[in-house]
Amino acid sequence: MGEHGLRPSKALGQHFVADPNTIRRIVRLAGLDDSSRVVEIGAGLGSLTVALARAASQVVAVEVDRHLVPVLASIVGSHPNVQVVEADGLRLDWGALLGHGTGPWTLVANLPYNVATPIVLRALEEAPEVRCMLVMVQREVAERLAAAPGDRAYGGVSVKVAYWAHASVLGLVPPTVFVPRPSVESALVRIDRLGAPAVAPELVSYERLCTVVNAGFGQRRKMLRRSLAGVVPPEAFELAGVAPTSRAEELDVTRWGVLAAVPQAPAPEPHTAPPHPDASGAADAADAEHTPR
Repeated sequence: MGEHGLRPSKALGQHFVADPNTIRRIVRLAGLDDSSRVVEIGAGLGSLTVALARAASQVVAVEVDRHLVPVLASIVGSHPNVQVVEADGLRLDWGALLGHGTGPWTLVANLPYNVATPIVLRALEEAPEVRCMLVMVQREVAERLAAAPGDRAYGGVSVKVAYWAHASVLGLVPPTVFVPRPSVESALVRIDRLGAPAVAPELVSYERLCTVVNAGFGQRRKMLRRSLAGVVPPEAFELAGVAPTSRAEELDVTRWGVLAAVPQAPAPEPHTAPPHPDASGAADAADAEHTPR
């Protein structure tokens, strides 16, 4: 950073990993070999990128900061298996980046704290080629990504991750390994995509599931019969085998799916009384007066 006159951007949440042992730990936990293809979001100054290039066959390093991109390119220039892409991880066209149906990829990244959750969810939702992730995120975010029903950190994000994958926290990372040092602990999370979604799309769409989950956790202190009023029909609880007095954090992804799958009754069509004959005649007369001639 000193050589190139760079400073970490607070707006972009930049905290660069500056500890070789942490880098080696990330690569090891990602389970890479010489056939692995890796996409890295937020490559920064390339400390992780270089290690990934040595362990994998191909690395796509994505960086949004236009000031860092040329520096990153110069640092990884001796590694022909690295492609540097200037792009925003929140707006990636995953198909264009990785290629549709091109086989498995692994996402390995030190994700900025402020965008970690949406990047993980978008990769799960939009990039089926990404079969595994090893990401470093804020500890509280890691706990939410991997939480199970009944855990203090369990929430809507936990359900959405569980729909697509199995997530587990593999260990903590202290602030001392970063430049600049963050004020919070970080954690390493591994996310392995399931062979099929935890809830069959034929049962209920992912979009509908998210609508119900968001409503439930939007008022998580309330019983579901209250938080989901107007979102699922009253009979949904009995049909799904869910107590209406349950709260959102008690349901796993499968039970959320069954609850969301209960169809809502169609809205009644508005009843319109037929016009009075006299009124109809008056209307006809009024229309006649305004008919162009």
